[in-house]
Amino acid sequence: MSGMNTANSTLLTRTDVWTSELKEILNDEMQAQKYVRMLEGFPDGNTFHIPSIGQAQVDNYVEDAAVEYRPLDTGEFTFSVDKYLSSATYMTKKAEQDTFYANELMSRFVPEQERAIMAHFETTTMASPEAGVTANSQEDIDSIHHRMSGGNAGKIQLEDFAYARYALKKASVPDQNMVAIVDPSVEFILNTLTNVANVSNNPRFEGIVSSGIATGMRFVANVYGFDVYTSNYCKDATDSALPERDGSTTNNFSSANGKVNLFFSANATVNPFVGAWRQQPEVDYEYNKDFQRHEFVTTGRYGVKLYRPENMVRVITSTAV
Repeated sequence: MSGMNTANSTLLTRTDVWTSELKEILNDEMQAQKYVRMLEGFPDGNTFHIPSIGQAQVDNYVEDAAVEYRPLDTGEFTFSVDKYLSSATYMTKKAEQDTFYANELMSRFVPEQERAIMAHFETTTMASPEAGVTANSQEDIDSIHHRMSGGNAGKIQLEDFAYARYALKKASVPDQNMVAIVDPSVEFILNTLTNVANVSNNPRFEGIVSSGIATGMRFVANVYGFDVYTSNYCKDATDSALPERDGSTTNNFSSANGKVNLFFSANATVNPFVGAWRQQPEVDYEYNKDFQRHEFVTTGRYGVKLYRPENMVRVITSTAV
């Protein structure tokens, strides 16, 4: 008769058990998705066509003379559902039998796959203002810069917030629900700026000196009218000679990537982004008897694009702190 001993019970020995609980990866809060105007009523195919109408013109009227009829300028905005994504993983039957946390692991497969797809949506949204932009371009609208380098050798300045608000106002963007989504390095610079003299007398910085400018993922103060949020999804920028707001000084982000920080109005009537889901994240599961494994696949289809360039100012900043 034989019994269990150290020679035949090695599968029961877990030599590297660090904790009795699984630790989840810390995930960043996603910001940009809430500012996307999501379209419904999808047509056939994968492309949306949105008609646009220009401004009407006014003429001086002369009594007893025919009025002048002018056609309104019309246009069409198009965007496509061009992202078809999948996230898949599996666990073999043997791994399930030999893994103490098998059920806990498999229960996390689908949520993590869905989050990966939503993170892709976030990354694409944050990058959309830069689609088709030429390096070092200031993207002027009515001779006002809507893209520029930070005004302190590539680092953020308070004046950059003021200029972003000015640019949006000149573009007739509603001065409401102003939002800035910035890289954490910008938060660091703003925190160091709170050490300047008399900052506590500035109502826009009340409480910052004692507590710092950020709590969790959200700034606790409003900077020149902007509610500021941090994000790790800000797009990289590699401009080699991008001018600051004054146009005379340029900064090089080609050797160490800069980050594209976004400033816009989140007023519902002028949401800067437009998007659509052709297929929301959807899960398929099966047990594959040929490979003896549990298979999980999450797929999704979407499109997202900058819809209102006039409601978007980008300040490129260095990540050096």
